Amino acid sequence: MRGIVIAGTGSGVGKTSISTGLMSLLSKRYKVQAYKVGPDFIDPMYHTAATGRPSRNVDSFLMSDDIIRNVVGHTGSDADICVVEGVRGLYEGFTGDGDTGSSAYVAKLLGFPVILVIDVGSLTRSAAAIVNGFRAFDPEVRIAGVILNKVSGQQHGDKVGVAMRTYCSDITVVGRIPKTSKAVPQRHLGLAVPDMRGGPFLEPFEELAYHIDSDEVMSIAEEASADLPVKPPYHVRDVSATAAVPVDDAYCFYYRDNLDCLRASGIEPRFFSPVAGDPIPDADMAYLGGGYPELHAEEISRNLDFLEGLANMAAEGKPVMGECGGMMTMCRSTTDREGREFAMSGILPARSEFVSIRHGPTYVMAEATRENPFFAGYTIGHEYHYSETCPDGGGTYGYKVNRGLGIADKRDGLIAGNAMGTYMHQHALSYRDWAKGFADRLRR
Repeated sequence: MRGIVIAGTGSGVGKTSISTGLMSLLSKRYKVQAYKVGPDFIDPMYHTAATGRPSRNVDSFLMSDDIIRNVVGHTGSDADICVVEGVRGLYEGFTGDGDTGSSAYVAKLLGFPVILVIDVGSLTRSAAAIVNGFRAFDPEVRIAGVILNKVSGQQHGDKVGVAMRTYCSDITVVGRIPKTSKAVPQRHLGLAVPDMRGGPFLEPFEELAYHIDSDEVMSIAEEASADLPVKPPYHVRDVSATAAVPVDDAYCFYYRDNLDCLRASGIEPRFFSPVAGDPIPDADMAYLGGGYPELHAEEISRNLDFLEGLANMAAEGKPVMGECGGMMTMCRSTTDREGREFAMSGILPARSEFVSIRHGPTYVMAEATRENPFFAGYTIGHEYHYSETCPDGGGTYGYKVNRGLGIADKRDGLIAGNAMGTYMHQHALSYRDWAKGFADRLRR
């Protein structure tokens, strides 16, 4: 299996733009399977638009070593190259003295060489010093190539090139990307959601990647020493059920493995767009992901077929699971960025409101309570939001939060019958059998 990790010396050096552009160009000649280190939802959307194949998250805090190897082996077995985009700097992880959660950890685990992206906007010889420092920090990480980003002109590029040849002669400079004023649009949870139709949306990213030697990248990928299991990593059962899953700009934060996990259990997702006015489809359960409902609260509040249908599902005792933005929709109301309040489904006895304070991003560790309708025992996940949820009273909660914030008083997972809303995003493969609780409820 051929593969590389595109890592950076830190955040903001251009990893996502460069990775997206490179994946898009490579996909014109090869089958490219993309991955993202960490729990991020948006970067994989860019990858998916670029490659035409669902990008996957690999996170060594949320997932075991065996699961990460299995996910990459299973989803990348038919690809010509696997491209893993790193998170933050190469060595940033869960703690300051270990590499769990880092891009370096994933590179070593998979046996993939690293191509390091450096912002050289004001550097020449120092770029070589940075490369040598990153190499010396962990000799087990194989830094095989470098991409120099924000080269300000021919003279600057020549100087950096001389420095690299003089002090890092055994590392290939696979790209020199000129400085550009073009920037990827931002939102309060990160990059703006990409246009999944590709086409013109991808052109600025491809313009960056034109300055990368893709043949050299493929050559470096040949150095991968991966021998990975290819069997599906999901529990298989035949529930013969369906799940209503909203997918649009308001509800777009889904791990692809969660959807595949539902399918493996015989729970087929039925997709629809509340923002576009679609009614909720006839289904046996509902799974509402996060996204940006606060930006589309008016459209959602007008879609009574969706909101009333969702409330009816919960009233009938059908399983309803909402994560972050999905939970906001399960509340009585939500307040948008301008302070306007809009009615939601009213499943949960609470209201949500947009606030200017950022909560997270952070990993979550929690213990399921006896009342949790879907999960038991120890649970880990991820939270990141600019909203707060205010329950009417005491409420019944599905989690006691040991690390993270949750909804209130270190509790998360507000429950109403077989419905639960939580700020915690779970990756299905971080839990021993994520779909079992849904399956058990559906079989009753």
